[in-house]
Amino acid sequence: MSILKVSQMGHPVLRRVADPVDPDQIQSEAFQRLVNDMEETMVAYQGAGLAGPQVHVSNRILVYQSQDDEGMPEIQTLVNPEITPENDEMEHGWEGCLSIPGIMGSVPRYTRIRVSALDDEGERVDYTAEAFEARVIQHEVDHLDGILYFDRMDDLKALTFRAEYKMFCAGHEDDGEEE
Repeated sequence: MSILKVSQMGHPVLRRVADPVDPDQIQSEAFQRLVNDMEETMVAYQGAGLAGPQVHVSNRILVYQSQDDEGMPEIQTLVNPEITPENDEMEHGWEGCLSIPGIMGSVPRYTRIRVSALDDEGERVDYTAEAFEARVIQHEVDHLDGILYFDRMDDLKALTFRAEYKMFCAGHEDDGEEE
């Protein structure tokens, strides 16, 4: 396994729609190595998720950290994911991005989504994601569609450097926003 180079805002790979993954390729050694390398890269950079375009691979694959039924951390892989809001409720929350280091923004996202994808074994998965998990999946699927979180922001005044966020924004419960 190895840590991959993360593409930075401005690189064209982040602005194009990623290509679907051929399901027959999921079991290949090269694809499994990519999944493992993406997982290792996400963990090394302390990210909540990572999409193929962020590691210069324009394919519809993402990995993200979640929790199992006992609350233990685990990494999920979604191949060719499709998401659908399960309600109209949206919530603003603070997001950062490994491709835009050091900056955070307040982004509206659906609070509950339906996820349909293939996993890293090529098996179909369908489930509901809520709260932070739903936010992370939406953020990563946006990468697959060439969208950065700036594009989803209502107001660019809610854009801040991470250090300033920690000093002035974190812990303000009355603003209705979460990290």
